[in-house]
Amino acid sequence: MTERPSGGSILARGRRIPENVRAVSVVSLVNDLASELAYPVVPLFLTITLGAPASVVGLIEGIAEGAAVGLGALSGWISDRAGRRRVPWIGAGYTLTAVARGLVAAAAGWGLVLVGRLLDRVGKAARTAPRDALIRDSSDPALVGASFGFHRALDTIGASIGPLLAVALLATGASLRAILVISVVPGLLAVLLVRRVREAPARSVAVPRAHGAPRFGRGFWLVVLSASVFSLGNSSNAFLLLRASDLGLSATLVILAYALYNIVYATLAWPFGSLSDRLPRPLVIGGGLVVYLAVYLGLARATSSAVVWPLFALYGVYVAATDGVFKAWLADHVEGDDAGTAYGIYAGAVGLSLLVASVLGGVLWTRISPDATFYAGVLATIAALPLVALAAVRSRSSR
Repeated sequence: MTERPSGGSILARGRRIPENVRAVSVVSLVNDLASELAYPVVPLFLTITLGAPASVVGLIEGIAEGAAVGLGALSGWISDRAGRRRVPWIGAGYTLTAVARGLVAAAAGWGLVLVGRLLDRVGKAARTAPRDALIRDSSDPALVGASFGFHRALDTIGASIGPLLAVALLATGASLRAILVISVVPGLLAVLLVRRVREAPARSVAVPRAHGAPRFGRGFWLVVLSASVFSLGNSSNAFLLLRASDLGLSATLVILAYALYNIVYATLAWPFGSLSDRLPRPLVIGGGLVVYLAVYLGLARATSSAVVWPLFALYGVYVAATDGVFKAWLADHVEGDDAGTAYGIYAGAVGLSLLVASVLGGVLWTRISPDATFYAGVLATIAALPLVALAAVRSRSSR
């Protein structure tokens, strides 16, 4: 296990975050400004402008996530075997995503939206594992939680600006399609900013291997299993937006509620990441999952739009406590230079679970009720919590 730091403020430790992590974080900020300018608009664009049912939203999200599963696992492995070169994968991924936004904006029917979402997810799959490996390899092992938290914070600052910009555009009378067109511009800027990112030096750790295979122990697989079981009920955030609309919020207020979630996430991601460098990471993650449980129970039982605001804010707390911390937790169990493969396995396993969750969420929403989609998330979280608790006990006993 990685030795944890004993002191120092978050800001002081933040100054030790490598320039490479800062560079890739700025790229993520700009890209997520574009993504979150478009993301809360897409389900509304599908259901309002194109007239698609909620089941199609789930189908599109599920197919898009599923198509990316294999590439998500493969891109990290290839980047390990190709001299640990991560930057070409990162650049290609952001380029595909920028093209995808143009396709969605041009769609006259939901079929082209599906193609665009597929291409977007393929781009995300291509870049995510190599990018996470780059962050891990660029960081001091004792500060890996802070590095991932810093990345998620900047990423989510962009994600906070995007919905607010969408609201401002709606206030000027812009159509949903026009907002999707505008989202292409910052996406192209993110592609240009990738030029500032450099390859990280490999961690030279001698690890015994059989036929060159990566070495992953039980701790690694427990991280993957915990995240995968939880993700079986963690359906697309599109359903949160549809639920807010279903409870009576206008399109503008739905996007503002989504912006609130992102603001809370951006504010807390770095502190929670830094906290996980001091405490066993499963404890931080477990707390986040308990918050998620409360949010999904609240959305399942909600009868008034007033509850959307506190529940979306709490949703930001959950994501801040889990997203980057899960990736830092994974880094604790990866030795040598197999980070790309490790993050690829993680992305593939979680992506497969998200595929199931999104398709199931759409079916439950349409065939039973919106409540059922959120109760499925509650059940999956209850199943995942014992796995996280077991990991917390193991982490404490090893310290």
